[in-house]
Amino acid sequence: MARAIIADDHPLFRAALKQALTETLSTDIKEAASFEQLLEILKHEPQIELVLLDLSMPGNRGLTGLTSLRSRYPDILVVIVSANEQLSVIRQAMAYGASAYIPKSMPLAELQGAVHTVLAGDTWLPEHLIDAVNQAPAPETLDFARRLEQLTPQQFRVLECLADGLLNKQIAYELNVQETTIKQHVSAILRKLDVLNRTQAGILFKQMLSAPDSADQAFE
Repeated sequence: MARAIIADDHPLFRAALKQALTETLSTDIKEAASFEQLLEILKHEPQIELVLLDLSMPGNRGLTGLTSLRSRYPDILVVIVSANEQLSVIRQAMAYGASAYIPKSMPLAELQGAVHTVLAGDTWLPEHLIDAVNQAPAPETLDFARRLEQLTPQQFRVLECLADGLLNKQIAYELNVQETTIKQHVSAILRKLDVLNRTQAGILFKQMLSAPDSADQAFE
């Protein structure tokens, strides 16, 4: 049975990563080319322990995919594998619950070691970045991460819809619940995020979880 999913929209990279990890995991490895496909696999594969997630794959906007997975599946380990090597993004990803951040520029042998470390229960970062990344993230990042953790999975999905500009009636249709239920969720979200209205909640969500789609290195 599969224990891991490689979520990346580049078939050649998925193939190389799968080959590198097959020996490490000694099990079948699933593949997803979009975030929606990833969620569909997770729905039918309850034994999954590990997701290797690309930040810029279709359906994954910045760090929203990471936080969505952490909300819906808190027991699953999420490893970011990305061409984006900006320190600010790496710090945010670790603050929001990533178990590791692996640059795509790394040799596959090192990636195998990173996965070993994560499965053993530790977090992992490239050795040359540990000190820089472990410097305290911006206080607002940590504060927002703590507030997000208070949301239930359903409230998190409602927040995602708010960020997309959907009305309560539209959200109720999307989630197949009553509109009164959505109103209750919205009230709880505003209280937990300490914001005044739904517009502010959506804007804050987008701003705090945005990650520039860039492979520029920022290790200075």
